[in-house]
Amino acid sequence: MADDISVLVVDDSALMRNLIGRMIENTPGLVMADKAMNGRFALQKIPRVNPDVIVLDLEMPEMNGIEFLKERRKQGIKIPVVILSSIAARGAEITMEALALGASDFVQKPSGSISDDIHTVKDLLTSMLLGYGGQYRRKQGKKAALVDSTGKPSAKIGGSSLIGTTQSQSFVKSADGLVIPPHGTVKIRPPLRRPGRTDIIAIGISTGGPDALRFVFSKLDADLKAPIVVVQHMPPGFTLEFARSLDRVCPLEVKEAEEGDAVQSGRALIAQGNKHLEVERQPYGAIVHLTDAPLVSGHRPSVDVLFASVAKWYGNHALGVIMTGMGRDGAEQIGEIYKEGGLTLGQDEASSVVYGMPRVAFELGHVQEQVSLQNMARKICDLAKTPR
Repeated sequence: MADDISVLVVDDSALMRNLIGRMIENTPGLVMADKAMNGRFALQKIPRVNPDVIVLDLEMPEMNGIEFLKERRKQGIKIPVVILSSIAARGAEITMEALALGASDFVQKPSGSISDDIHTVKDLLTSMLLGYGGQYRRKQGKKAALVDSTGKPSAKIGGSSLIGTTQSQSFVKSADGLVIPPHGTVKIRPPLRRPGRTDIIAIGISTGGPDALRFVFSKLDADLKAPIVVVQHMPPGFTLEFARSLDRVCPLEVKEAEEGDAVQSGRALIAQGNKHLEVERQPYGAIVHLTDAPLVSGHRPSVDVLFASVAKWYGNHALGVIMTGMGRDGAEQIGEIYKEGGLTLGQDEASSVVYGMPRVAFELGHVQEQVSLQNMARKICDLAKTPR
């Protein structure tokens, strides 16, 4: 179909090109643009096939993935790139370099360079291709289906006018200046108390997160006092380098959370891969705990686990933010922050790579305002700095 998202697959293995190509052709909303065996051939094909999104291996002869990304930047090519590579499993630093060079996201090949079981990452990969490719098409003024909570194309077709806008124009202002859904749209539960001073900011994010967090963190105010705790769904071994990459662009200190780390002003803590992150207030200050408890909402770390602990210890002094991601992790427990009188924000549909987690939270009545990615950092800072 004319609105399908076209994909260029770049991998030096003919088998992998064919397997990935088959996954793409079997996914509604996606179509193959072409295949290339390395970065040099990909650059030659891009002007001719004009893809909406690129799947890129990192280890290739003649021109590898990092070299391709450098040349892509030099040539001003804006087509989004999703890394699909075995090196992602053992080279977190290289993967983060790829993201710093403009790649949007990454998926690990499950069992090495030649992964016969590549189908095990099909849902994650295709949701990214639909999300990033759709965003690119809409920025070009073309139509593309938006991506729902399952990572599949929704019935909605978006155009360029949606990019960077908030989906809350029809909502009404509350006494605190937040935009809330009108009654009749979703069921609104009155909070137990009014919002107090913001003493912590908790962010939950998944598919599309690396790009989105990099953007938001780069725009935060240097004098933001409220500490930040983040759950980004990411495999173990990557969150240390991810935190370091965010620290390079953020005016605040960003670090991977360790057991007993202080939750303090001017610091953002990123949950470790495969470890739940919880906060606890103690007489001498707040700290974080890392646990190996079972998966919650299908994840470890889980956004629901983080939000539940924030609601318990901070109540109406918390700001909860739920952003792009497949599924519903965090959607339930951000409601506890709202119930306790805390403030809650969700990323809007137009700017989400996958409008899953924020959509479910919004439909449950747990999100007070939907905000575009472009405006998220400003909104977070303004709310956190408002005296109450």
